[in-house]
Order: sequence, then C-alpha cells, then structure tokens
Amino acid sequence: MRNIIVKKLDIEPIEEREVEIVERKGLGHPDSICDGIAESVSRALCKMYIEKFGTILHHNTDQVELVGGHAYPKFGGGELVSPIYILLSGRATMEIYDREKNEIIKLPVGTTAVKAAKEYLKKVLRNIDIDKDVIIDCRIGQGSMDLIDVFERQKNKVPLANDTSFGVGYAPLSTTEKLVLETERFLNSDELKKEIPAVGEDIKVMGLREGNKITLTIAMAVVDKYVKNIEEYKEVIRKVKEKVEDLAKKIANGYEVEVNINTADDYERGSVYLTVTGTSSEMGDDGSVGRGNRVNGLITPFRPMSMEAASGKNPVNHVGKIYNILANLIANDIAKLEGVKECYVRILSQIGKPINEPKALDIEIITENGYDIKEIEPKAKEIANKWLDNIMEVQKMIVEGKVNTF
Repeated sequence: MRNIIVKKLDIEPIEEREVEIVERKGLGHPDSICDGIAESVSRALCKMYIEKFGTILHHNTDQVELVGGHAYPKFGGGELVSPIYILLSGRATMEIYDREKNEIIKLPVGTTAVKAAKEYLKKVLRNIDIDKDVIIDCRIGQGSMDLIDVFERQKNKVPLANDTSFGVGYAPLSTTEKLVLETERFLNSDELKKEIPAVGEDIKVMGLREGNKITLTIAMAVVDKYVKNIEEYKEVIRKVKEKVEDLAKKIANGYEVEVNINTADDYERGSVYLTVTGTSSEMGDDGSVGRGNRVNGLITPFRPMSMEAASGKNPVNHVGKIYNILANLIANDIAKLEGVKECYVRILSQIGKPINEPKALDIEIITENGYDIKEIEPKAKEIANKWLDNIMEVQKMIVEGKVNTF
C-alpha cells in the first residue's frame, strides 16, 4: 500500500484572488540557454549509452554556466567582439570495465556533450555563429561511486531513489499563466520570426493580474541587422505589441489585457534593447541551470514551487527531476475529473527506496461547489497509482523530449 493522501484544500482558487504574478524566461534568456543545453546533453548521453550498452548509465549534467560576451550593437548591424563562454560540468559514466574482454572501455562523453550543446544552440539562437561567437568548455567528470551504486541497484527492475527530495505540481494553469506561457512561445515561434525577423530569442514575459486586468511586461531583444534606425525599431515594437494583443484576445477569457514592451527604452536618448545576436548573453548577462522556469515552464510565486534544477539530471533515478515532472502529470489528470477546480500534488522520495514507492504522495484538491472530496478521493488515488505503476514511462518521455523541464 502506497502512502497516498488526498484531502480537500479550503483556499481561494487562484483566479478568485485579487493579485497574481507569473513570469517566464524565454528560450534565449541566459538561464534558459543553460537549462536547454543541460537537458540536451543529458538526452544525448542517454542515447549514446543506450546505443552502446542497451541501457542508460549514471550521469547528471545539470551544472552548466554561461558567462556573457561583449558586443557592440548598432542599427544596421554591429558585432560581437568577445565570445560567449559556456561551461559544461557535472558528472557522467566515462568508462566501464568489460569483464569478458578484461579491459576498460572509454566512452565519448565529452564529444557527445559538446556536439549536443552546439546543436541546441544552433536550433535556438538563429543569429549566432556557433564556431566563432561561442566557446564551449567541457569539464564533465566521473560520477560519485556511492551514487553510481544506488543508480545501478534496483528492486524488481525499478530504480532506487538517488536522494531524499520532493517534487511539486499543480493544475490547471490560470488564465494569466496560460497567457504568459503562450506569449513567449508565440514570440519565439517560426511563424513570428519569419514575419518579423528582428525579434530576438531573449524574451522575458512578466504577467501581473490585478482583479480583472492583466498587465504583460515584455523584455524583448531586437536584432540590430534587421533595423536600420530608431524608426524601424519602433515599428518592430508596434507590430509585436499588436500581435500579442491579438493573441491575448484568444486566451484572456474576458480579462482586460495591457501589453508593454521594452519599457526601459528611451527613444530620445537612443537607448533601446538592441542586440547583435538576439540574446543578452552577448553583453555580460550570465546564466545558470535552475535559476529560471520550473518544469511547467513558469515561475509562479503564488503557487507551490520546488527549487530543484530539473534540467540535465538523469531521468532514471533522480527524483528531483522525475518527481517534479510526475507531480505535474498527476495533477493535470486529476484536474480533469468532474468536481475538481484545482489540484496540487507533492511527492516525497526516500533515498535508496524504489522510485515508484514514494515516502508520501500528497494530493490537495479545491472542489467545485456541491462536490464531496470523498467521492473524488478514490479516483484521484487511482490516477496517482496508475502513474506510479508506469513510472518508467516518465523516463521514456524525458529521453524522447516529450516533456519539458523548463
């Protein structure tokens, strides 16, 4: 019997509270770049291990640091004079002993990691020359033997938790959360970039809801080579503002929405958010894994959050990663049940215990009027048990890139 607790939560639903704040750091933000590289490196190592040995070996590549470069942007096109520096660190299985051949097999961890990092950067940052504008330094080392031992031990083919840690998830997203998330995704979509190529990838969206009004404050890098002067820059801001307002009409569900873009600009002084590469990483803005979005893609101070840096952690037994993703999957399924208004899930592991047997799985539900928690409880437990019974599916989803970590 698993320790699954279901209880009614007697608080105001998020949509009924007077104030709500939501943030998303876009794909080109230095912290998100680090998250994306860390996760790409982990997935690449997983595929390399599976290809060579048919299984995923121990690794955690969640230590990626970005040190900003130096650029001189100007209308019509500036230049990057000092490259962006990216440090890949963490731990991985770099060699194994082949008992049959009585030899040590060296694994291409470093080359696999650097290749994955370059491929990710090419995909995300359209205006960077990876070979010229970025230095990638791989310092991934051999993993800790005690954690490797826990990694390799299993109980009935279920991995044992690498740590005593917890994961948090909730559902559904509020209107403000959906709007913030979808705004950044839209601004970094191929559709928008084709129409307005001057829009860079470093986009941060901050949403504030006060009563029935949502204010979006957007910091959006503009790529200098696509705008010849301040007037063209202003026209880019105007077009993007209109498009975000149109998007808001589809999502905002009756809320009044105000859109502000690059509020620090001073047109009279010619001080605007102009970049060579489309990311603030070019000019001294640094980044680290785990300082940005949670696994649902948002930063939500009005909701429960874990401080765990999920990106780059191994998808086999690192509960700091698995449980945060799992908690959101469970919460989303429970939120679809009749009578459920909001659902919050917290899952706690115990080091050395099977990951499908958490120390506690706590489910809190805000019910719709007229519904009894006792009627919902067995269905919620059934959903939680089903996910725990199939927890290896979560590993597969992570390796295949079917779930986000930031």
